[in-house]
Amino acid sequence: MNRQLGGVIVLAGIVVVVVGLLVMSGGLSWFGRLPGDIRVERENARLYVPITSMVIVSVVLSAILYVVRRYL
Repeated sequence: MNRQLGGVIVLAGIVVVVVGLLVMSGGLSWFGRLPGDIRVERENARLYVPITSMVIVSVVLSAILYVVRRYL
């Protein structure tokens, strides 16, 4: 059990590093500017509601968790 959990933690760390590198290099600059993301900017206030972006994050995380639970 501990070996499997260790492997999952290492894999999660690698995924976090890859996503971090993509963010730093600008590879994810489109994320957060998708159609369906609400952005309102006024003189003194900004409102940003990333509806579409969070749906994508939810679907991807659900798929990853499904695969992890299926094979562990």
